[in-house]
Amino acid sequence: MKSDQVKKGMQQAPHRSLFHASGYTKEEMERPLVGIVSSYNEIVPGHINLDKITEAVKLGVAMAGGTPIVIPAIAVCDGIAMGHVGMKYSLVTRELIADSTECMAKAHQFDALVMIPNCDKNVPGLLMAAARVNVPTIFVSGGPMLAGKVDGCKRSLSSMFEAVGAYEAGKMTEEKVEEYVNHVCPTCGSCSGMYTANSMNCMTEVLGMGLQGNGTIPAVYSERIRLAKHAGMKVMELYEKNLRPSDIMTRDAFMNCLTVDMALGCSTNTMLHLPAIAHEAGVELNMDIANEISARTPNLCHLAPAGPTYMEDLNEAGGVYAVMKELSKRELLHEDAITVTGKTVGENIAHAYNRNPEVIRPIDNPYMEQGGIAVLRGNLAPDTGIVKQSAVVPEMMVHEGPARVFDCEEDAIAAIKGGKIVPGDVVVIRYEGPKGGPGMREMLNPTSAIAGMGLGDSVALITDGRFSGASRGASIGHVSPEAAVGGPIALVEEGDIIKIDIPNNSLNVAVSEEEMAQRKAKWQPREPRIKDGYLLRYAALVTSGNRGAVLDVNQLSGK
Repeated sequence: MKSDQVKKGMQQAPHRSLFHASGYTKEEMERPLVGIVSSYNEIVPGHINLDKITEAVKLGVAMAGGTPIVIPAIAVCDGIAMGHVGMKYSLVTRELIADSTECMAKAHQFDALVMIPNCDKNVPGLLMAAARVNVPTIFVSGGPMLAGKVDGCKRSLSSMFEAVGAYEAGKMTEEKVEEYVNHVCPTCGSCSGMYTANSMNCMTEVLGMGLQGNGTIPAVYSERIRLAKHAGMKVMELYEKNLRPSDIMTRDAFMNCLTVDMALGCSTNTMLHLPAIAHEAGVELNMDIANEISARTPNLCHLAPAGPTYMEDLNEAGGVYAVMKELSKRELLHEDAITVTGKTVGENIAHAYNRNPEVIRPIDNPYMEQGGIAVLRGNLAPDTGIVKQSAVVPEMMVHEGPARVFDCEEDAIAAIKGGKIVPGDVVVIRYEGPKGGPGMREMLNPTSAIAGMGLGDSVALITDGRFSGASRGASIGHVSPEAAVGGPIALVEEGDIIKIDIPNNSLNVAVSEEEMAQRKAKWQPREPRIKDGYLLRYAALVTSGNRGAVLDVNQLSGK
């Protein structure tokens, strides 16, 4: 056992005394030590139930002959952090979570790990750690929130943000907004649409690192507790077989993720997180691969915010496995990839079926013949621009309009709510990228304000920041290179005509090469907005959005 390094022999007698100090018995120390990485806290709705999930996992591990040992992981609630300086501290926690989990796992020589995440950066951070530590590992999330109801219609957090925009436009009363406040988020769990948290929990299931239902079983269902117990038991099987993340998180597994991502219509944040996780697993994912996969993968689901269905509906329709079963009909998956079940993808989905063709469209009747996400390039985004095309209205798939330029999110929101943005405009929000923010803030407030004010079918938004999975409309993020390093988005001027052509994967500004070169020669880097603390160190090390915003020490030398 790996943990013998902290348990066996005379040299480890002091170590054993410390285990005894923590209440562990001789019998417990003779068993494999299983680290239970619990993201429980009392501020994030998706995490307040993780104490129950943790206890269920512990019981499962103990029943199967292991010794469960709980250690913590942090998590930020993006919804609470949204729209202020707190959002700068969201994406950056992904690396903190990965680093701190690696430290705890290696310092204490755990034989296996069970990861218990739920929300946005928490899931990819722990997947990154799993790849680094590379001991037998399984994931079990806290599960999605049930949808709320207002006026008999299902609603979610995106409805709440858009209600604020409607209020600002004089289309909703304060009393009605308060009704939304009290009803759109009715239970614990990750917010109920196909936002980033649920996208990444579904991706974990596809990747092969979680059991069936990991991404879709609602947080409040007792089935979630049973799933947690099974995860605890299953990790001991993985330990006995020495089946590790490096065996599961292969290139084929990541290709499966990109394919199912396109079919589900996941958050654009998957285009940050999947490359970062793959990087830790020694697999390169570039954005060209994403477009190739999107071109051959039909979009089968329109979950909120793209449509009127929610995670609970996807669960009842057969969940992630049912979507994968549809894709298998065109041989779009690598079905021989191994998973934490000990079986291949093909074996896992053999008996899955689509219970509701209105929620999961059959593969011969998709919403779109292309996948849910598109990667755009052009003179405005030489490396990447990312859009959730499944959430864009048809009339905005091709759009041309004048740039309305803002150097931070707050100024853009003030202009939108002040009625200064009109149909046809292209809102450009820059200096919000990984380095420029720093932290690559999500732009849910401006996109929701645009939608809530009735401009969603006539106004586009482009940023070197990113978007919440709750955003919808012609919202193009991850523009790289970012403004802070002198990317073309830094050179755009008020009134420049921007041309968006999503079907042809292009994003351009109608300015000549000569004019752009002249602007570039005059451009000067901005003073850092944050000059101390973790964000300063993060900004020094972080790479661009098209590389997954991973940290790279070579950034210090300019390589």
